[in-house]
Amino acid sequence: MSIKIDPKALEALKNFTLPETIGFGSTLVPIMAVCDYRDGKWGELELLPYGPITLDPTAKVLHYGQEIFEGMKAYHTDGHGPYLFRPERNAQRFNESARRMAMAEIPEEIYLEAVRSIVGHSNDFIPTNSGESLYLRPFMIATDENLGIKPSDTYKFMVIASPSGSYFTTGCLSVLVERENVRACPGGMGAAKTGGNYAGSLISAQRAKKLGYQQTLWLDGIEKKYIEEMSGMNFFAVIDGKLFTPKIEDTILDGITRSSLIQLAKDQGIEVVEEKMEIEKLLKAINDGSCTESFACGTAAIITPIGKFGDVSGTEWNVSNPEGPIAKKLRGSLLALQEGRNEDQHGWRETVKVVCY
Repeated sequence: MSIKIDPKALEALKNFTLPETIGFGSTLVPIMAVCDYRDGKWGELELLPYGPITLDPTAKVLHYGQEIFEGMKAYHTDGHGPYLFRPERNAQRFNESARRMAMAEIPEEIYLEAVRSIVGHSNDFIPTNSGESLYLRPFMIATDENLGIKPSDTYKFMVIASPSGSYFTTGCLSVLVERENVRACPGGMGAAKTGGNYAGSLISAQRAKKLGYQQTLWLDGIEKKYIEEMSGMNFFAVIDGKLFTPKIEDTILDGITRSSLIQLAKDQGIEVVEEKMEIEKLLKAINDGSCTESFACGTAAIITPIGKFGDVSGTEWNVSNPEGPIAKKLRGSLLALQEGRNEDQHGWRETVKVVCY
């Protein structure tokens, strides 16, 4: 698989310098990978200078929300790398989302070449401290120019990248248990990584902030009884020394960080329980001390401990040891693997060829 490189993209890279403060997702490298789908096939993959794209006002993405994306990272720490972590799984999940949103699937080789090219050309701009990375955002939008309600026949696939620090800059999260609004229902889009799922969560994020919380914990859409996920992150709790996490169903995004942590925990002899988790049982376990740790996990968040839960009634539940040993051990193991400091027993890490320009 090859990519056509615009000389202006290389010039943009030569003239680019990182700002002193990079934050998360606010600094973008000056290149982007682009590929268009039309007439039933994908066109040429191109590396272009980063910049605005032009859309007709009737583009289907603007009216009917045909849009999907992924989140990935590249690491270059202590002279190791650059590395990607399980990129084939991201490509697979991208197409799983595409199928649910009635969009064209993209050949895995195009997806991976786009990601590798961005990383290979951006190596000089990958932050080198542990926990920092080049955050990658592959996405696809529907571009048909008419207002008919039907799947688009044309699409634009793109990859952009952001040198980034930590997603959360504070220690432990405070979390609002959402007992009113619903993120997803069975048979819906909950397992697809599409913008509508995140847009629907913002009203709860807004309320959580007003009440002094940083994140939302979503419950199931039918009984509002079972824990699902956290607006873009999966959920774990340590209860009686076992690692619990909600079982993946079609209302929960199948997180790649989540599945990796489950395997790493098993490698370390930690018992993992994947099951439907009742919120009241969790809160009772926090109160009686049998739940000693809880944390959120995801590509951006890595592992972030949860110190406190609350709801609109004003009741709060404080975790006894939020920055506990299991979360710390798993976070350390995952980062060491992603950053090239540990042996890769599962074949998850890929070294990307650096491109000189």
